[in-house]
Amino acid sequence: MVVYTDSSEEAINQLFRALADGTRRDILARSLTETPSVSDLAARYDMSFAAVQKHVAVLERAGLVQKRPNGREQLVSTNRERLKRAGELLDQFEVIWRQRMTQLDDVLRSKGN
Repeated sequence: MVVYTDSSEEAINQLFRALADGTRRDILARSLTETPSVSDLAARYDMSFAAVQKHVAVLERAGLVQKRPNGREQLVSTNRERLKRAGELLDQFEVIWRQRMTQLDDVLRSKGN
């Protein structure tokens, strides 16, 4: 069983829904290595500015990025702590699956004897 210690189930769902889309993962990756404006991001994708803005808003609601004003533009940066939390949650699932695989190996070994 996975125990979520510091996030509500809905916040966790929101986090993984945000990460489920390839464009949002790419925006997140870009904002890890640079601080692009929403306009800079929009120029990199074959979609409208409004569509990119919506992707950034989903990431922002999930707590994965923050926007800050810089003149007329909005700069996007990754919330590294929130991204780290997503990794920790995935690590918890990995532990569960590794335990299950070990149990399955044990069952199969016992059947072979």
